[in-house]
Amino acid sequence: MTKGTRTARKEMREQRKMEETGVKEPRIGREVSYSKDYERKSRYSKDARFEKAPTSTRENSNRRGIKKESEPVQEVVIREDLIVGRNSVIEALKSNRTIECLYLANGDTEGSVKVIVGLAKEKRIVVKEVDRKKLDSMCGDGTHQGVVAVVTPFNYCEVSEMLEFAKQKGEAPFIIILDEIEDPHNLGSIIRTAELCGAHGIIIPKRRNVGITPTVYKCAVGAIEHMKIAKVTNINATIDILKEQGVWIYGADIEGTEFSYQVDFNGPCAIVVGSEGRGISKLTVKKCDKLVKIPMAGKINSLNASVAGGIMMYEVLKGRLVK
Repeated sequence: MTKGTRTARKEMREQRKMEETGVKEPRIGREVSYSKDYERKSRYSKDARFEKAPTSTRENSNRRGIKKESEPVQEVVIREDLIVGRNSVIEALKSNRTIECLYLANGDTEGSVKVIVGLAKEKRIVVKEVDRKKLDSMCGDGTHQGVVAVVTPFNYCEVSEMLEFAKQKGEAPFIIILDEIEDPHNLGSIIRTAELCGAHGIIIPKRRNVGITPTVYKCAVGAIEHMKIAKVTNINATIDILKEQGVWIYGADIEGTEFSYQVDFNGPCAIVVGSEGRGISKLTVKKCDKLVKIPMAGKINSLNASVAGGIMMYEVLKGRLVK
């Protein structure tokens, strides 16, 4: 039987079936396979892929442009109730400072440690021998020299107490004002120099300025016990109070009109020392009665804050000694 005859018979069967039932018989064969191929392609087509929900649970916030919230940074708490270093602790023991407890490293009993133990016994202070790791965890570094004293937090004074202290000594007030000193080493050095130069007090702001920390104690080498320090809310308002008391305000600034050796500091005066990077703030510069510059012959046009403060303080001391 030829191909044409089979095709003709097939068409006749389909026509007879449609006449009897009124429904066309579905086509089978290659057409059905094409239909399956079409369905398979459409299921995995580009549009179908994007319509499906992502199966991965991993977040891709950076690719979608969503900013992740930054994790809160834990601030390092700097303790102000510790005195570290042998000389600093000895000076604290000799003063009227309240020492709650004294920690010594195990096996360290030579040299100045004997002096510390003797002073502690005289004042009936509890002495504990601990491992050096304990001291490291208390002060954050290994510069404690094996001695750490726990004291009551530093007792800041009032600006009026500085003026009264100068009056009792029969001297013209000599005060240091620090504008946002952030390095504890600089603050410790300034306190040490101020005590040696006969300053009656140091004023620091409450914000953006380092306080009396263990590092400051160590750098000051005991000078803190003999220096009045005031912590104020507003430096500029404090300067206005000092001006009302007849105190002349000098700012250490490179834009000064006179050199430090040309200025007469004999009267009541206050020296303003700026921060390590920015110097004296603009508003505080306007509050100064006079800006004083330090002579420099090198190629660098700036000094460390503690060095600049030391030069200015010695100029004040020199002027008062030769008066």
